[in-house]
Amino acid sequence: MNKKITLQDLGTKDFKDTWDYQEELFKGIIDTKIKNRREDAGLETNNYFLFVEHPHVYTLGKSGDVSNLLLDEKQLTEKGATFYKINRGGDITYHGPGQIVGYPIIDLDNFFTDIHKYLRFLEEMIILTLEEYGLKAERSPGETGVWLDVGTPFARKICAMGVRASRWVTMHGFALNVNANLGYFDNIIPCGIRGKAVTSLNVELGKKEVDEAEVKAKLTKHFATLFEAELV
Repeated sequence: MNKKITLQDLGTKDFKDTWDYQEELFKGIIDTKIKNRREDAGLETNNYFLFVEHPHVYTLGKSGDVSNLLLDEKQLTEKGATFYKINRGGDITYHGPGQIVGYPIIDLDNFFTDIHKYLRFLEEMIILTLEEYGLKAERSPGETGVWLDVGTPFARKICAMGVRASRWVTMHGFALNVNANLGYFDNIIPCGIRGKAVTSLNVELGKKEVDEAEVKAKLTKHFATLFEAELV
């Protein structure tokens, strides 16, 4: 089992270009697994963890409702945003500058074959990272992602999640609002959940800007510990 994970920071990259790159890495792992099964080749599968920041974009998961996007094509263009229907779980979400997006493309056969445990580990990574900033983040029953003040009228989401898995290989991942422009969330019903606010780390800390490199370092530290992995 290969517990090494290649960490790549793609900087700012177009959503579609990044999706294509994810698919390429994902397919490479799947192809290796098929070869191992057919030929008993005994080849190790690779694992990847991509960090990226996207220009303004709205994405709709395969179980999502397009009516949760409150803009037409002309309004999207005016806001400098794009829209894609994609092959992850979940409903609609927004990605943009000031948001740390993480895409683990890993073979869970190298770690554990339990997709629910995988999602809980991703949530735990976010919760432990936010704890280092003095925030008590938590899960909200029946709603993926990470929230603040769950069960109160002030409940607000700080991190969205949506993944795809096939043959125990994962793609897509999480989007943590760090210095995000929250106004862009007003153009959707985030994750199809009405009446729930969205927040960002800089807002919660009362700062103009939070050091995103520092946040990424904390995320990778907790990810490596939870998955008992070596990030290279």
